[in-house]
Amino acid sequence: MPKNIVQMNNKYIKDEGQRKRFLEEERKKRNRFMGLVLILVILLFILPTYNLAQSYQSLQDKKEQYKQLEKEYKETSEQKEYQQDIAKKLKDDDYATKYARAKYSFSKDGEFVYTIPDLLPQ
Repeated sequence: MPKNIVQMNNKYIKDEGQRKRFLEEERKKRNRFMGLVLILVILLFILPTYNLAQSYQSLQDKKEQYKQLEKEYKETSEQKEYQQDIAKKLKDDDYATKYARAKYSFSKDGEFVYTIPDLLPQ
């Protein structure tokens, strides 16, 4: 089959080709601009979201730390009450004598001491 198609090279064809190239370049510029705008918008949403997630994590850490400190405070308060109770009891001479004999195995002359570990005061 012979080629019977001949491309025309008149002014109209050249102008249309130039117009198509111009429109294609304009479309590429517009797409590039819209791509940059899209990237900017994405960054504007990502950065605050990252900060929000970081703040939430920090808040959770602070809550955990608060719970731990409350637990330590409760334990310390109980120990303090126990120590104050022991201090009050040690002011009594009979109790102090009994405590010293049990804790440090003090004995009177001619007396034998048998220690039972579970009964020793802490």
